[in-house]
Amino acid sequence: MERIQFEVEPSIDEREKEDETQVPDESGSDETTVPDYQLARDRERRVIRPPNRLGYADLICYALNAAEEVQDSEPKNFREASESIDSQDWLKAMNEEMLSLEKNQTWKLVPLPKNKRVVGSKWVFKRKEGIPGVEAPRYKARLVAKGFTQVEGIDYNEIFSPVVKHCSIRVLMAIVNMYDLELEQMDVKTAFLHGELEETIYMQQPEGFVEDNSKVCLLKKSLYGLKQSPRQWYRRFDDFLLKTGFVRSNYDSCVYMMKRNEKVILYLLLYVDDILMASSDKHEIQKLKEKLNGEFEMKDLGNAKRILGMDILRDRSKGELFLSQHDYLKKVVERFRMTDSKVVNTPLGHHSKLSIKQCPQSEDERKEMESTPYASGVGSIMYGMVCSRPDLSYAISVVSRFMANPGQVHWQALKWVLRYLNGSLKGGLKYTRTDPGRDALEGYVDADYAGNIDTRKSLSGFVFTLFGTAVTWKANQQSVVALSTTQAEYIALVEGVKEAIWLKGMIGEMGISQGCVKIHCDSQSAIHLANHQVYHERTKHIDIRLHFVRDMIETKEIMVQKIASEENPADMFTKSLPRAKFKHCLDLINFVEE
Repeated sequence: MERIQFEVEPSIDEREKEDETQVPDESGSDETTVPDYQLARDRERRVIRPPNRLGYADLICYALNAAEEVQDSEPKNFREASESIDSQDWLKAMNEEMLSLEKNQTWKLVPLPKNKRVVGSKWVFKRKEGIPGVEAPRYKARLVAKGFTQVEGIDYNEIFSPVVKHCSIRVLMAIVNMYDLELEQMDVKTAFLHGELEETIYMQQPEGFVEDNSKVCLLKKSLYGLKQSPRQWYRRFDDFLLKTGFVRSNYDSCVYMMKRNEKVILYLLLYVDDILMASSDKHEIQKLKEKLNGEFEMKDLGNAKRILGMDILRDRSKGELFLSQHDYLKKVVERFRMTDSKVVNTPLGHHSKLSIKQCPQSEDERKEMESTPYASGVGSIMYGMVCSRPDLSYAISVVSRFMANPGQVHWQALKWVLRYLNGSLKGGLKYTRTDPGRDALEGYVDADYAGNIDTRKSLSGFVFTLFGTAVTWKANQQSVVALSTTQAEYIALVEGVKEAIWLKGMIGEMGISQGCVKIHCDSQSAIHLANHQVYHERTKHIDIRLHFVRDMIETKEIMVQKIASEENPADMFTKSLPRAKFKHCLDLINFVEE
């Protein structure tokens, strides 16, 4: 350890200065002294940069960011808002925001102490679409702090804050429809302003509302834009709900339940400032609303109609609930000018064989593709896939591999996905009431051996249904190269079993009794390997950690059953299918194109 010294590497000018000061030794030799060279300190370092077209580690986060770009353009700053044709509306929205901040006593004006940092502030503007029949479109102005200027350890420490999983929302939709529960929605006004700051932060006064140029804002409450604001808001809301009598789920930190006599009487899901509530007793929901209104400034949106861009359409007389993103996906198609395109029947052409060899090879080809909004298109469609469109999973899994350096062939494949979207804008998940005696939770897994023609890695896919309709799905590339179809199917089975364990625990907490979870697989060899403690020369290379599937089967937590490939909906998550087979897979998970 003494040999490894982590020091700041001298600049080039300093090195040259050191070389110039080296002189011959006193013995008269012309040789200069050898500098004290240390490999860890003095070696030339390679500058590591993220790909220019992709700077996101988490593709779901990237999808959320790309989805924001689809919305209509708004003013980018205070000057644009004050000079726009809607300046009066924006000014009114800013005044409303300032009144809310003053009412909440978010800051106080003080002289800036010496040697203290100041965080900048800016206005963010948004045209809110509203909810049909509930809330009219309106103009929204938000004052935010420039959190990117904060310094870790000085202005903030911990910043992580959970949000409810999209899968949990779909699980609630299935439960609400199955048991005919009341489903209502609330919105927290200025949610982040309710958090208590633990650090001392000074902020510039908001542009257009400066009272005294010699003073700054000493923040007493958290503010939008600060890195710790989401965490502080979640902690405040979480503490309130636990004191009220709710129990937090062990499987999703933003799912809460109120239980009475071991039965769940009230569900609450939190996504930042959006709240979903469900109960069989409308009186219980009303009591909760009154408690929330007493603690926070809330907006009652009545029956849930839209959450995170997903439209919720219920027909309680028929026992149906429909989840779709028609409006959002229509904007995606319009943004990429594909509204007049020829419609296709599958998300990816059956003939499509995309490879990294089709990426631009010359600088001219790269420059030609720089103006193509490939990454933005993938992210925009990906958000639809994450929320309510399992039919897009395989196509997105394939085209997202080339976001760092897409070629013309990849762009044509993405346009094919947009053409499919243009013809299936009304598609969505239909939750229906089923026979109570049927297993609530079922899973399907599949794999495509060596599906990636570049790395020869296989693809895993699974889909789980609750009361007959999909609630969670996944299509991704396996992390290792499978040496046989059995190994590829076995790895996919492992992923499915892990998801089944999580889902079983989740719905168990939410009051649904589920025995052994059935997972359907179309590989007889993978099922045999999972059910029997056999040793075979051809399977000895399979990683021992994958055999935890056997433990789950022995404890009767999981049951793996054979299913014909033609009846396996997970097939569409691992390969491009002909139209007839693709349509049949959609029917099996209750995805309809209304």
